Order: sequence, then C-alpha cells, then structure tokens
Amino acid sequence: MSFDTIPILDLSLSKDPSTKPEFLNQLRHALIEVGFLYLKNVGIAEELTQAVIREGVAFFDLPMEEKLAIEMKNAPSFLGYSRLDAEITAHTTDHREQIDLSTDHPIPSPSDPPYKNLFAPTQWPSPAYMPHFKATYSEYINQMGVIAAYFTTLIAEAIGLPPTAFEKYCGGEQSHKLKIVKYPDLAELGLDGEGQGVGPHKDSMFTSYLLQVTNHKGLQVQNLSGQWIDCPPIPGTLVVAIGQGMEALTQGVCMSTTHRVLSPPRGQGARFSVPFFQGVSLDAEFEELNREGIGRVPEEIRELRREVVRRNGGRLDDVEFTFGEGVGSHPDVGERWYPEILREIRRKQEEERGGEVEKDQGGKVGGEGNGVVKGLGKAVEAH
Repeated sequence: MSFDTIPILDLSLSKDPSTKPEFLNQLRHALIEVGFLYLKNVGIAEELTQAVIREGVAFFDLPMEEKLAIEMKNAPSFLGYSRLDAEITAHTTDHREQIDLSTDHPIPSPSDPPYKNLFAPTQWPSPAYMPHFKATYSEYINQMGVIAAYFTTLIAEAIGLPPTAFEKYCGGEQSHKLKIVKYPDLAELGLDGEGQGVGPHKDSMFTSYLLQVTNHKGLQVQNLSGQWIDCPPIPGTLVVAIGQGMEALTQGVCMSTTHRVLSPPRGQGARFSVPFFQGVSLDAEFEELNREGIGRVPEEIRELRREVVRRNGGRLDDVEFTFGEGVGSHPDVGERWYPEILREIRRKQEEERGGEVEKDQGGKVGGEGNGVVKGLGKAVEAH
C-alpha cells in the first residue's frame, strides 16, 4: 500500500548522537516511500519567519504599476513579478500571483550560454515602498541555504553514502531560488467548482522547503496509487519536497513526488506560501549524472526502493529537468527572450497532445506495471 500521510521529522534529533540514528531511519523511510516530509525545529528564528510573512503578504498590496516595474518578462532571468494567471502547468493556467527571488549575481555576459541568464540580479521591489523587503528575504535565503546544505548531508547518510557525497553539487557559490505566492480563492477568481492554483508537477532540482503562511488546505501530494493526499499547514514546520535532480543523482532511490495546489474555496480568502528551492553550485557539471557522480548507493538501499515500487505496482519515473521547462511555464518570458526555444517547446506540446488523444482512444500506453496515473506533471517549481 502507498503512503496516506506525510511524515513529520524533528531536525534537532539529527544533532544529538544518541538520537541521530533514529532520525536517519525516519528520513530514509520518507525519502524512499514518500518524497515529502514535514520538518520542525529547523533553526530559523521566529522573528525572521514573521518578518518573511509580513513582508511577503504586504508585497501583493503594492500598486500594480510598482509590481509591473519588476515584472518577470522584463529580464531573461525568470526572476521578478508574475501577474495572476501568467504561468502554465500541464497545459493549464495556474491561478496564482507571485514574485520570484534568487541569490543575487552579476549580470551575465552576452557571450554566456542561455542558462547563465538564470544566475542574475534579482528584481527587488522599490525600497521607497518596501524598505525592509530586500534585507529580510536576503537573510532568509542565506539562512535557508545553510539549512538545505546541512539537510543534504543527512540525505546522503540516510541512503548509505558519506555526508560529503553531494558536496560537488551543493558546495561553493550557489544560486538559491525563492517564490512568494498568492493563491486567490474561488470567489476572487470568479470560479465555481475546483480551481488550479498550480497543476500537477514535480520540483526540478534537489530539495525545496515550503513555509505555508496561511491556514489553508490546498497542497496535495500524489501517492503511487494515484490518490491525492492532503498536506495541510502544521505550525512550526516547513514542508520538504525531493526534486528530480536528487532522484537522478541517487539513481532513483530518493523519490520525487507529484504534487499540486488547489485554489481556496469561496469565502476562505487567499492562500499565501513561501517556497525556497535549494540551488546548485555554479560550477556543477551534470554530464556525469548517469555515471553515478555521487557514488553508488548501497545495494540494500536500492533494493528497499525497488520493493516500494513493486509493492505499489509502480515504476521509477523517468527523470527529466531542462532549462526549457522554465520557458514553457512562462511563455511571456519565452516570447521576449527565448523565442526559438519556445517554438520548439510548443511543437513538442502539440505532439504530446496528439499522443494523449491516441491514448484516450486506444487504451493503455507505456510499459507493463505502470501504476502511475495519467496526468503526472512536468518538472516545475511552485507550492
């Protein structure tokens, strides 16, 4: 049977030699069987957390002209403000408004390859309106980067690798990313029934850490039986998701799990969240992904993962994460800065739609024993 709850882990237990072994056992279970977990006692001061919440919610009350002054399509970095309904997941519009922030970097050189545009200066709100915003979020990104690096050493130990196994990818200069997201309720959207805050997807890189600001349900995680499991807010915790990059580096042992966000029901007001996405070293090279670049995960751990897959009639998902995913999710940025990549993505999407029609008309497509339901999403980043 697949999971029906999200485990809760206490990070403070990992820092005591007497309780660390049990913590690693709990973490191994979460990595292999769920791909999601709640993490408490992470070490962020409550004062900073409250400042992050206060500044983040206030951002959306800025005059529209101030938000549009830092609109995402103004730069090729995929950083900045996105209007409501500007982003697409699984060919469907997401009903969310957001701002994307990152570790600040210098402006890339025109001779750099396109992916270097992702390592660029953040478009920050004007200090005339939000004098504390940049300092607050810069500090939060820095502290979360330290926590993510430490947690990655624990992931390595939990699956039988040295704690330094991910160092070449997580050490040195990095580019972390963070979003502040507002999901309006159905009344504000003028919708009935069910709204897509963000469609089914998997996070693309290593790990993400979600601060659920408001007391709304909406985040759901899909188990290997195809059921959607609620992941409601729990005070004092962050929600950790394993990304497809981590799944790739661990030879499929660490599970990257499909998840989505539903729009809040009428009368509940907007849901706010702040997901942090662990970056990678700017010098990391991924050509060795298929050559076990972190070392081979012990066979007994690999067998535990295979047993989970067998037990649920599922499979190890194909791992795919590319620069082009961002272009497809943000067509306004793609049209201005990456038109050739966007044209190719749209061509492939048309081919995919044709394949889905054939699937609906002709029955099953895919390998034997595929227990993962139709509609599992692409690798994007949002909670």
